[in-house]
Amino acid sequence: MTLTEQILARAAGKSKVQAGDNIWVDTDVLLTHDVCGPPAIGIFKKQFGEKAKVWDRKKLVIIPDHYIFTSDKYANRNIDILRDFAAEQQLPYYYDVGGEDYKGVCHAAMPELGFTRPGEVLFGTDSHTCTAGAFGQFATGIGNTDAAFIMGTGKLWVKVPETMKFVFEGEIPPWIMAKDLILKIIGDIGVDGATYRAMEFAGEGIMNMDMEGRMTMTNMVIEAGGKNGVIEPDQTTIDYVNARTNVAFEPVYRRDDAQYHSVRTYRCDNMEPMVAKPHSPDNKATVSEVKGTALTRAYIGSCTGGKISDFEAAARIIKGKEVAVDTYVVPATTLIAQQLKERTIGGQTLMSIFEEAGAKIGDASCAACLGGPSDTFGRLNGEEICISTTNRNFPGRMGSKKAQVYLASPYTVAASALSGTIADPRDYLDESVLNMEIEAV
Repeated sequence: MTLTEQILARAAGKSKVQAGDNIWVDTDVLLTHDVCGPPAIGIFKKQFGEKAKVWDRKKLVIIPDHYIFTSDKYANRNIDILRDFAAEQQLPYYYDVGGEDYKGVCHAAMPELGFTRPGEVLFGTDSHTCTAGAFGQFATGIGNTDAAFIMGTGKLWVKVPETMKFVFEGEIPPWIMAKDLILKIIGDIGVDGATYRAMEFAGEGIMNMDMEGRMTMTNMVIEAGGKNGVIEPDQTTIDYVNARTNVAFEPVYRRDDAQYHSVRTYRCDNMEPMVAKPHSPDNKATVSEVKGTALTRAYIGSCTGGKISDFEAAARIIKGKEVAVDTYVVPATTLIAQQLKERTIGGQTLMSIFEEAGAKIGDASCAACLGGPSDTFGRLNGEEICISTTNRNFPGRMGSKKAQVYLASPYTVAASALSGTIADPRDYLDESVLNMEIEAV
């Protein structure tokens, strides 16, 4: 069995499953947020009763993160619904907005909080729930009705997906980031190339990544239509998880009898920085093919590109320089926001590097990644041409339907912010820049 099949078999109480099987699986964690939580709660109460209790209050995690720093009354009402439900159900894992409990973007906060544990099943009312597959977990997005059913029963009817395997051989060049690898894959197979399939990532290039790089890979599985992404856990995974939770977990590992839908192999040393052109993540180009394209904005943030390693990469390039276009920096979580003030390069904090360069710093949240109400920080409001570390560039995704959005790695976005046009990060990453050490204050 593949990694995905092993996890689902265990969750179904079966010794073996195979692609195409339909099974009932037990849920280890259910995640929801302020966009999908209220309708899921409404369906739960309608189907199970106004006074019904969730199946396990310690397995439901609610993290508002999308439309939160806004004066929009409807968005504010969603938070009220979540807050009332958390109090009514006595939920221990509700992370409210505006106080010390607030965490930021759910997909980045879940690992920080220890909810992404190898061998478990995580369902979430957000397509990028697949991010948690980086930890050897079966993690996938579901609809509000499915979430309501899990709230009442703890179970879900699941079709076991086929698995596509992607192997990256060799050492990744220093100017290449995980975002380049996943954009390459999506460009090769298309936004529907992995529809209802698991995407498993393997090889030396993947296993030498830190957890945040692996999260970038699995985060964008849904951009290829995938059901879930998964990476075999190793000591890096185990150490990360054990540092954040004392909950026992049981990893699964690759087996020789695994049967794959297909296997694609890439040589890391042949990789070039990649860009996804408007208006689709599979509209791929190498950075050299679009170099010089005029820009009006740069955006560094989101669950895909707002992790601390993403900002460390961007800061290497931006340090000591000034941005040429409006540049927005939005940390994914409050912990990362704090780390921006504590991590230094050459004695200067990452935060001060961005501020002195002229970047605009936002509060930890999804912010403009999902467009949001008109007063959302960083939202595209006209015919901007933006290069972004986010995961989608469909028309209107970041606000205006007239805008054009290019997707790229933090290295490429940072270089482009300085140039005012799409730039090749290799032009900025000399040995002295690459060798700058990151330190904690």
